[in-house]
Amino acid sequence: MRKTPRTKSWLSATLPILFVLLITRVFSQIPAGYYDPAAGKTGVPLQAALHNIIKGHTVISYAGLWTAYYTTDDKPNGKVWDMYSDVPNGTPNGNPPYSFTFGTDQCGNYSAEGDCYNREHSWPKSWFNDTSPMNSDIFHIYPTDGKVNGMRDNYPYGTVTSPTWTSENGCKLGTCTWPGYTGTVFEPIDTYKGDFARTYFYMSTRYYTEDSGWPGSPAVTGSQLKPWALQLMLHWSTIDPVSQKEIDRNNTAYGMQHNRNPFIDHPEYASQIWGNPVGMEDLNTLNYQLVAYPNPASERCYVDLPAGCIAGSMKLMVVSVSGMKVTPACSQTGNTLTMDIRSMPGGIYFLVLSGESGTYHAKLVKE
Repeated sequence: MRKTPRTKSWLSATLPILFVLLITRVFSQIPAGYYDPAAGKTGVPLQAALHNIIKGHTVISYAGLWTAYYTTDDKPNGKVWDMYSDVPNGTPNGNPPYSFTFGTDQCGNYSAEGDCYNREHSWPKSWFNDTSPMNSDIFHIYPTDGKVNGMRDNYPYGTVTSPTWTSENGCKLGTCTWPGYTGTVFEPIDTYKGDFARTYFYMSTRYYTEDSGWPGSPAVTGSQLKPWALQLMLHWSTIDPVSQKEIDRNNTAYGMQHNRNPFIDHPEYASQIWGNPVGMEDLNTLNYQLVAYPNPASERCYVDLPAGCIAGSMKLMVVSVSGMKVTPACSQTGNTLTMDIRSMPGGIYFLVLSGESGTYHAKLVKE
């Protein structure tokens, strides 16, 4: 059931705290030189450099998260920004089925959606033995509907085609259809997939080398994502770019924990760390852009060959962002190359076509 409204004395005690948090939000931008130690690095050295920048953060107590949410997770209308129940404007049926008022609707007991909101460890606490400082790190703990949080349980995130349960805003629980894992997973709505992906990149980097004794899960080994989960998160971070919501939350959380999520400030860090051997920075040096379509694709992808390319002299390389090389079956009709990608695992790939007339590239998302 929902909590009863707070008393006037509670408000008197809380308002000064909220004022301080508001001031924190306004002035907590990226400090000059914050990411200088990461400059010029890629791969593991970049991850290690970012870890050193954001480690040793100021710990918020688990109870203190309730108050922090007033400014880290408030919607423009002042309601709780719950990514498990929100339906953003501009989408079909763009009104959330319910909304929560800070304090008044704080869990508490619940039996159905809309009863109350609680604190969701998007990286489940059973994956790190519920130890500090991970168990109260606000960068991965969000206010969410209690019922949906309970249904998510400690299942990994994934993609679901035939859900066994669907929340009122469209989150799904069911068998994973993303290549590499077939267990039960939870799929948030598309609007917030990038948010959770960048949260996971943060966790893998903040706790890099600090994960001794973490039990892990089907999605992670210690603090590091397993290949199937890494491919999924890289895909989600691409299809759902950084939003103003994430930027605002990052700035506000920095004023409290005094560290930041680097993958919100610099989304390119993800491919620079996990994109070996062909990363975004390498592709920027190639001299021509290919046109690949449809994109994303699930069965076949077509590439318009540049004028002057001779079939016998061309070499096509297809590489995933985690460094896996694949060789799809290809055929050519006129200036169009057809690739059969049905056997390729889902994820993000770089196409590099080398020929006498130059080197060409494209990025492909395989669904």
